[in-house]
Amino acid sequence: MALNRRLGAFDEWLASGALALMLAIPLLEIILRPLFGQGIENAPLLVQHLGLVLAMFGALLAERGQHLSSLGSGFAAAKNPVLRLGAQHFARASSALLCGMLAQASWTFVASEMEAPRDLAYGVPGWVIQAAMPLGFLLLGLKMASRMSPEVGLRAALGLGLPLAGWLFAAHFDGSTLPLWPFALWLAAILFCGAPIFAVLGGLALALFWQEGQPLASVPLSHYQITVNPSLPALPLFTLAGLFFARTGAAARLGALFTALFGSGVTGTAIAAAILCSFFTAFTGGSGVTILALGGLLLPLLTKAGFPEKRGISLVTSASALGVLIAPSVPLIMYAIIARVPINTMFLAGLLPALVMIVCLLLVGGYLNLKTVTPPECFLRPEGSTLGVRGAVNAKNGPDFSAARTAAWKAKWEILAPFVAIGSLASGIATPTESAALTALYALLTQAIAHRELNWALLRRSLAECAEVIGGIMVILGMALGLTNFLIDAGIPDAAIEWVQSILPNKLAFLVALNVFLLLAGALMEIYAAIIVLVPLLLPVALSYGIDPVHFGVIFLANIEMGFLCPPAGMNIYFASAMFGKPIKYVALSVLPALAAMLCGALIISALPFLATWLPSLL
Repeated sequence: MALNRRLGAFDEWLASGALALMLAIPLLEIILRPLFGQGIENAPLLVQHLGLVLAMFGALLAERGQHLSSLGSGFAAAKNPVLRLGAQHFARASSALLCGMLAQASWTFVASEMEAPRDLAYGVPGWVIQAAMPLGFLLLGLKMASRMSPEVGLRAALGLGLPLAGWLFAAHFDGSTLPLWPFALWLAAILFCGAPIFAVLGGLALALFWQEGQPLASVPLSHYQITVNPSLPALPLFTLAGLFFARTGAAARLGALFTALFGSGVTGTAIAAAILCSFFTAFTGGSGVTILALGGLLLPLLTKAGFPEKRGISLVTSASALGVLIAPSVPLIMYAIIARVPINTMFLAGLLPALVMIVCLLLVGGYLNLKTVTPPECFLRPEGSTLGVRGAVNAKNGPDFSAARTAAWKAKWEILAPFVAIGSLASGIATPTESAALTALYALLTQAIAHRELNWALLRRSLAECAEVIGGIMVILGMALGLTNFLIDAGIPDAAIEWVQSILPNKLAFLVALNVFLLLAGALMEIYAAIIVLVPLLLPVALSYGIDPVHFGVIFLANIEMGFLCPPAGMNIYFASAMFGKPIKYVALSVLPALAAMLCGALIISALPFLATWLPSLL
């Protein structure tokens, strides 16, 4: 236990330190360039490689919190205690073995880089940073295996033995040709036993390279390529900015503003809740964070306005998924990187479709239909009054512009945040990384100095939480990219184009099929894995039908965001269940009207390309 605590502190220190440097270096660059004509040597390259450190040790933090995504618990949640324990042990042992294999493949990649070392900056060779990959995978395997027993000696034996066994297996058979089917069966079994997605994706990538007799180092090479992508540092920095707002009173101030603007009646509260949840998700980078940060604030407001508890939970849970299309959302940036579309273009492209999705949610989902809610007694028509329910609600609970002015002044720093983030990027003043760093600094200063709500403890917590979220995402992306690169090299996209065109004769049929497929994919795949795996496969097919890549990206994200509401990968359902203390089935059934409404919105976006392309065309 003492060793685990020390390892945990080590993980947090390294990951948080890397994140802090990723924030500091672009800011120093902005200051030093005008003053001295030059900045920090190879600053962009340094920041990118710090992203690799953040990815690996942030993944260790995610594992410590047991937040590495899985496809669902499967047999690991079985009622039979023997079956449940057996499934958990099988998944952990297998994941530890796979981590050992990935560590060995990573070391092979690092060793090749050591033969012809390249300096990053100030004489530091690149392989020093790259060594975080084999070390990180070994520590991941150690942690997973050590969870299998409470006995100290057995924990140590399993923690060291299983990753080492995986290492030796990979070293012995690297370059050999092995059959795919035993690995496929094994990976399918551990997936349904609750193994982390990154281990399954990484294992499948290794198995495919083994089948072809190709070097295993190709998998960590893909992981390295995605983590040091020039645009990727924007992800953790925008997420960090959102967490600064989420951990202070920003949510309450914005809630007061939106409630005053739209009124506290049924209609106003529903609109305020939908908009607030959407924009908060866009900034925090996670709809789960929005549910946890705003759920306790918004549900009482909705029930007070007359919403039954089930409808209120449904609205908060579903509206928190809509921020995917609003800048500076992490999935929006990820799509831009993978599809090689300018980030500022995607920021503008998502605005009108996001509005369409919000309107569809409120109208088609029935959240603005007064017949579906029960007004509280204070809203009922007074005796002798000629006002109906709608009139009573609006009379007592319409917009209060005086209160809105007061609330706007209190929330002025939060209101200006989108202009800092989007304005600095869309104007071309700052690169994506610099824009994200400026936004994070803005959030830090406003919440720490202007509001005096962000202290050292919350700052440290925000850094660690951001590292945990990004690490969990990045290790999935790295393994998914290894799989994707194999599929591309194997000519799968070209074959997919030919097959799809043979069964779907026109663009309309393809768009309908695309929406259905993406809805199902969102229910089965974690959103970031879906982006990295599916976009390279589906985008060429969409282009063959004459679909603009910007329009395709918006369609893709509009459908995938519905996956937040669909088991088994629908994380919003699990977060809402925990936040509101309701069974998962209760929450899943409550969001069905929202799912239908969001599907309507996705179809509208698919049929009207100008919703996605008009604003970017104005640049």
